[in-house]
Amino acid sequence: MTLVVIGPVTKDLIVIGSEKSHRVGGATYFQSFVFEKFYGDYLACVNCDDGHLIEEFPDSTKVKVIKKDNTHFFINEYPFDDNLDIRNQLSNFADIPILPSDLEEILPEKIDGFVINSLNRYDFPSETMEYLKSFNVPIFLSVQGFLRIPCKQVNENYAIGLDTFDDLDSILSGVCAIFMDEAEAKVIGFDYDVDEIIITNGSFGSRVLADREIKIDAFECEEVVDTTGCGDTYMAAYVSHRLKNCSIEESGNFASRIASEKLKRSGHY
Repeated sequence: MTLVVIGPVTKDLIVIGSEKSHRVGGATYFQSFVFEKFYGDYLACVNCDDGHLIEEFPDSTKVKVIKKDNTHFFINEYPFDDNLDIRNQLSNFADIPILPSDLEEILPEKIDGFVINSLNRYDFPSETMEYLKSFNVPIFLSVQGFLRIPCKQVNENYAIGLDTFDDLDSILSGVCAIFMDEAEAKVIGFDYDVDEIIITNGSFGSRVLADREIKIDAFECEEVVDTTGCGDTYMAAYVSHRLKNCSIEESGNFASRIASEKLKRSGHY
């Protein structure tokens, strides 16, 4: 059986202090390196207009491209190189939705679960979420993209704001676990029909709301090199352990350790 990871691959510009670098990114990209090492049997489905981007994945044979007419672009600016918890983001807000018809021909016959990585509200329409729920397998979902709205325009891109919307309850209802950070939690709250709510808070650790609140300490990282993709790495590590029937505490601590390792290096885990 296969874990199916779905969401955009991106073209990113990373700005740390005065240093700039162009990279491949996106939650599905960062997570693929974690699943490659700790889960193995996975399939990444990415929406973009540039199929060459999958050459940067750990195993391009495990990636399916959903061909669209645009690609997500992000600028991640860290104005203080001694505090990479602070980030300013811009995005082109590409309108390239993943539809049920895009997935019907590429999904494997037997599926362990889905990992849903929306980078903006266009990526996963309600009909796509209903289609994925019809498989009756665990769904692990990152809330972040569903909340993003374009704000002030800066050249061809937009600053990113957060807001809830009417369909969010139905989108989240019935999924196994949702992942968010503390800023996103303040926007949407915690009253959803899900088994686990995982809330990350950078260097302050994370917590899981299930039948009780479980606090997960951050692993100490003496030198933080790059925080881009750290939350995505945490999510993949957590999912890889939960699907192996590890406890919430075990999965959270493992995810925290792997995320800390990601912090020490530029790019992916």
